[in-house]
Amino acid sequence: MIGRHRTLSFLPILRYVCPMEHTTPSDELYTQALKLNAGERAMLVGLLLESLEPHAEDDVDGAWREEVEQRIHTLDQGTVRPVAWEQVRARLHSTP
Repeated sequence: MIGRHRTLSFLPILRYVCPMEHTTPSDELYTQALKLNAGERAMLVGLLLESLEPHAEDDVDGAWREEVEQRIHTLDQGTVRPVAWEQVRARLHSTP
C-alpha cells in the first residue's frame, strides 16, 4: 500500500491501468514526498501538474503571475489585511 491516509485513492486504478512491481520508483517518491512539509508538497504538486500540461497558454500564466504579484504588493503596502483560513472557512459555513 502506497499511502497511510484513508482518503480516496487512485492507486488501485493506476495499478490496473499500469501494472507495476510491488515497490516502484513512484512508491518511493510518494514516501519521500510525505516527509516534506505542506508548503513543499504543494509546490511539488504544482510542478507535477504543470508537467502534465506543458503547452499551457503563456498569456494565462502571465496573467496569473501578474495577479499574484499585485496581491503580494497590496499585502506588502498594507492596503489589505490577510485573513486566516479558519476565519474564511467559518464565514463560508455560516452563510446560508
